[in-house]
Amino acid sequence: MNSNAAGPLKQVAELVAARGREDLVLVDCRFELAAPAAGRLAYLEAHIPGAAYAHLDHDLSGPPSTDHGRHPLPSPERLCALFGALGIDATQQVVAYDDAGGMFAARLWWMLRYMGHGAVTVLDGGWQAWVNAGGATASGDERPPARHFRGAPRRDRLVTLDEVERVAQLVDARAAPRYRGEVEPLDKHPGHIPGAINHCWQSNLGVDGRLADADTLTQRWQASLGALPNAATVHYCGSGVSACHNVLAQVAAGLPEPRLYCGSWSEWCRDSGRPRVIGGESR
Repeated sequence: MNSNAAGPLKQVAELVAARGREDLVLVDCRFELAAPAAGRLAYLEAHIPGAAYAHLDHDLSGPPSTDHGRHPLPSPERLCALFGALGIDATQQVVAYDDAGGMFAARLWWMLRYMGHGAVTVLDGGWQAWVNAGGATASGDERPPARHFRGAPRRDRLVTLDEVERVAQLVDARAAPRYRGEVEPLDKHPGHIPGAINHCWQSNLGVDGRLADADTLTQRWQASLGALPNAATVHYCGSGVSACHNVLAQVAAGLPEPRLYCGSWSEWCRDSGRPRVIGGESR
């Protein structure tokens, strides 16, 4: 399969047509932040046949390498080992899915692209769309034959803590109350990074749980930012997970691929001496 020529999303009908191909790898990324074991338990109960499971805490995060947020980006060596264990090499087309609007699947999508693997898509509508379409399911644990993944980090797609203050357009993917510092259920301090504009990742979705169409996404970006995001835009969130959904949505809108600050607010606010903003920002 080619390298993501059709865009970052896979439709259920397209996945049904592709089932059985030897160059197809499915990865179930379901997860619940409040119940870390729930995603894997749901996977074991029922998943798309052939799908392996990737756990946010154990697989899609690792010991701090580039950042010290709540979900640190694994080192390139660990990422290569993970992707190989999932049955991915340069010849494989990956389809990631979850049951949370693509938020967790987008993390895997971004990580693969960061490591130079462009042949990856997110199943639009995720698990719910598959089940609603009458898709077949399987139970138990599945793992495809391991392959040798060779990749190198695309450093131009990542921003680290010491680079954040030089970013011209910084976008916060958290819900508006967290962005404004009205609530903070997870991190040490409330608020947001100075200069960041809020575009909650959930605003990328339609009422059916699928990603909005490109025109709607473009309109929503314009409404949030007062301008369209570009390749220099940097997205962050609480710990570098939901921000990946904003990256996905920017690409799906046909806009240039932006960058990610993976450490995000959980890393930024660890240092009480770093500036923090409570309230909104004027554009």
